[in-house]
Amino acid sequence: MHLIDVFNGDADGLCALHQLRLDAPADSELITGPKRDISLLKRVKAQAGDRITVLDIALSKNRDALDRLLEAGAYVRYFDHHQPGDIPTHPHFEPHIDTDANVCTSLLVNQYLHGRQQAWAVAAAFGDNLADAARQAAAPLGLSADRLAQLQSLGECLNYNGYGETLDDLFFDPADLYRQLRPFADPFAFVAESPAYQTLKAGYQDDMARAAIVGAAEARAAGRIFMLPAEKWARRISGVFGNQLAVDSPTQAHAVLTAKPGGGYVVSVRAPLAAKSGADELCSQFDTGGGRKGAAGINHLPESEVGRFIATFFAVFTRS
Repeated sequence: MHLIDVFNGDADGLCALHQLRLDAPADSELITGPKRDISLLKRVKAQAGDRITVLDIALSKNRDALDRLLEAGAYVRYFDHHQPGDIPTHPHFEPHIDTDANVCTSLLVNQYLHGRQQAWAVAAAFGDNLADAARQAAAPLGLSADRLAQLQSLGECLNYNGYGETLDDLFFDPADLYRQLRPFADPFAFVAESPAYQTLKAGYQDDMARAAIVGAAEARAAGRIFMLPAEKWARRISGVFGNQLAVDSPTQAHAVLTAKPGGGYVVSVRAPLAAKSGADELCSQFDTGGGRKGAAGINHLPESEVGRFIATFFAVFTRS
């Protein structure tokens, strides 16, 4: 039997896997990539009896590969909070899928583990910009304000590392970052002792400072749209910048369009935190778009589609 762990390269995917493997240690093959590389199951080669755990990637974007693996006789355990499409029924398939806007994959894993690695789920929820859900999950831990702030910073830094067009844009390959997390059962020890965390924290602060001086390209009552240049720092910060904009103005929707070196844009959309709906509806109207109600994106928006995107953005969020 071969163990394979397939996970999104952001905070939610990393912390979900870390929780599971802290609870049930095992050596496994790791398959991951930058946050937007979500068609990961097509890279999995498995045989009958192999066990595959999938974390924080949309089933709808991986359905053909999932069917292939199930037909080969592999067992698949699937944790996710994105829109799944049709969920298959199969004796070898174990889904844990919930698309509620206040749930992330690590919180689903936390439920599955009955809270045995809860602090990591709190960090992941902060990283996924679910601050209220993170604080609710943290309540039984009785943490001080300083400790809670450390988990928030950890989640934001892990999430920040996932954004980029390619692995070359990231500070760490997410598989390598997971290996650096793995020795630490205590997230506060990781914050205090890990050079990786210090690298990410410094990079996050520097890149966010660059983004903070960029003004909105479009600003209306319903939302704001920002456009970032085709540079590494912009590709790294695009998602967490969107998260921060949402926190700063929770009644507005936000979109961050980051120019791609070869033309077009990568798009990150955040619905108003006060409503947490509409992001998936917007992005699904464009090729390569998808996500969840509160946060979604488009992997490639051609320059010719920018005008339609802006019009659709304001139509969706003015209506909601």
